[in-house]
Amino acid sequence: MPLIKLRDIYKIYNPGENEVRALDGVSLDVESGDFVAVVGQSGSGKSTLMNMLGLLDVPTSGTYKLNGKNVSDLDGDTLSDIRNQQIGFIFQGFNLIPSLSARDNVELPLVYRGIPVEERHKLSDEALKRVNLTNRKSHLPSQLSGGQQQRVAIARAIAAKPPFILADEPTGNLDSRSGGEVMKILIELNMEGRTVILITHDSEIAMAARRRVRIHDGKIVEDIRVF
Repeated sequence: MPLIKLRDIYKIYNPGENEVRALDGVSLDVESGDFVAVVGQSGSGKSTLMNMLGLLDVPTSGTYKLNGKNVSDLDGDTLSDIRNQQIGFIFQGFNLIPSLSARDNVELPLVYRGIPVEERHKLSDEALKRVNLTNRKSHLPSQLSGGQQQRVAIARAIAAKPPFILADEPTGNLDSRSGGEVMKILIELNMEGRTVILITHDSEIAMAARRRVRIHDGKIVEDIRVF
């Protein structure tokens, strides 16, 4: 059974004569442990697809099964719970809370999950060690470089060991060296068995993935497994 199963997903804005089909009949399976890059230019539908995969939006029609559960038409609170339990998000803009230390930022989703303090500390320390930031865990985001902030964001995404990681343009705000470090971590996480879905406009970044899905005008126009 695929970890992710999309069938005939449509997202239509302004239905009728001037309708916009941000997603136009998308079907996609992602197996557990896969590394998929979703590639497309601005306006292609890739951001809408990311919002669907991340349960940040619901389709106009079609079905989305995550771990065998139909999540296509659940209410907002239920979707929020599933997001927190099953998806680790990495955003282009880091989305760290300025007043919290690196460790506290990593622990925030664990707080929402009701994980006890001692276990939260253990999970966050493990995740920060995984991204080589143990010696920066007390630092505020303003005291960290862009690359370090993104590594904190990765630690936050992986601390609770969710079934898959959804990375939206994770190198978009970084220089090439820091971007390379982030991609190296994502590749290693995938090699360790994590499912990674990478959203990018950059074909060169997408080459790190084992599978590349290209989206254009709301349709999947290419789906190739590279290795």
